[in-house]
Amino acid sequence: MNDQVQKELKRILNGRFSTSESTRANYARGEDTFDPVLSKAVVFPETNEEVSKVLKLCNQHKVPVVPFGTGTSLEGNVVGNEKGITVCLEKMNKILNVNVEDFDCRVQACVTKEQLNDYLREDGVFFPIDPGANAAIGGMASTSASGTMAVKYGTMKTVITGLTVVLPNGDIIKTGGRTKKTSSGYNLTNLFIGSEGTLGIITEIQLRLSPIPESIMSAVCHFPSLKMAVQTAQQVIQYGVPIARIEMLNKDQMEISINYSKLQDVKAVPTLFFEFHGSEVSNKENIKIVEEISNDNNGSSFKWAKDLEERNKLWKARWDVYYSVKALINNGRVYSTDVCLPISKITECVNFAEEQTKKLGLRAPMVGHLGDGNFHVLLPYDPTKKKTYHKIRDFSDLLIQKTLDLNGTITGEHGVGLHKKEYLLKEHGDNIPLMKIIKRSIDQNNIMNPGKIFDLN
Repeated sequence: MNDQVQKELKRILNGRFSTSESTRANYARGEDTFDPVLSKAVVFPETNEEVSKVLKLCNQHKVPVVPFGTGTSLEGNVVGNEKGITVCLEKMNKILNVNVEDFDCRVQACVTKEQLNDYLREDGVFFPIDPGANAAIGGMASTSASGTMAVKYGTMKTVITGLTVVLPNGDIIKTGGRTKKTSSGYNLTNLFIGSEGTLGIITEIQLRLSPIPESIMSAVCHFPSLKMAVQTAQQVIQYGVPIARIEMLNKDQMEISINYSKLQDVKAVPTLFFEFHGSEVSNKENIKIVEEISNDNNGSSFKWAKDLEERNKLWKARWDVYYSVKALINNGRVYSTDVCLPISKITECVNFAEEQTKKLGLRAPMVGHLGDGNFHVLLPYDPTKKKTYHKIRDFSDLLIQKTLDLNGTITGEHGVGLHKKEYLLKEHGDNIPLMKIIKRSIDQNNIMNPGKIFDLN
């Protein structure tokens, strides 16, 4: 990036441009295992037009661009580029409009899920996609995120009806719209969802909202083995119970969460967290079915969260899982896997993961959104101990192969980033040539988040 480009960027952004080492370091990676890579500069646009001017300039001079939101991604999706710039969208954090009657809203890219739900609290509606971190909605769109309530409310692909995207050449396009369905042209909205910033920068998102349920009830159930816990979740879904969340924590993760989140009246054994959304009558009917299934698998009596404060504490412990594991080792890192299986295969794959980590001598807290077949193994390690990292990567290779053998996918919600590029070749090797054609067509100079998802050259 030459002096001319720097001078022009400063002019476009009215000084919201930094080359200081500390600023560049703050935006050099996400919550992943990679060493930080400092871009040449970090810029902070406030409008679609500013993003457009930045990308047009970078495209003309072939300067690589890495989009950045809140930095909570886990697969190296936002690692910096030493030859380019990082475009931080943190100043694009406005809720643009809310249409309660139509259950929709439009937000800028760096509105976070908690910010949006705080704003909606008095309107009787909420945004239901619930990843562990307080992520930016633009980033959630870029990785096709989901989280704990996907079993009832779906994923980002379910709730996004339209986007504003700035293309590499500076063009601003609007895809989709506010309607619940459309047959109008190519589905460009879904092309950009999950593209991880490799095709353009998502600056605005049109979202579907959901009505706040009449009744919300949360419970904890303990099991003598991980297999029985997972089997229970599998059977609940196969029975067709319309449950909002089924979250699994294995024994190791329960012990960590009890200590980190100061949980009381729960045990350090394999555990399911349940949540039911609906009318009081329907919740009681569904709870009765789930309790019977749990009892058949030697589950304990349900422990109920008695009020909103207790329920929030319970789910905050679940959201804090990543940070609870990271806190185990001073200056440690967490290698977080993310695979998703057909529901009938989830028990087999979770059991396989538990067996392999024991064979390799790895500490492996596990959590899972079992209602939609998605689970994670979180492996803490000291980055100075290379042998441990190699063992972790060996385990990851085994888990990915087992997942693919069971017709699963290498990532349910984290995306590919840098971590899973070789795994994407295993899962969708026949798709990569077409992906490259699309990438070259939209991003002819390969400036958008180059090297992420796949290597173009």
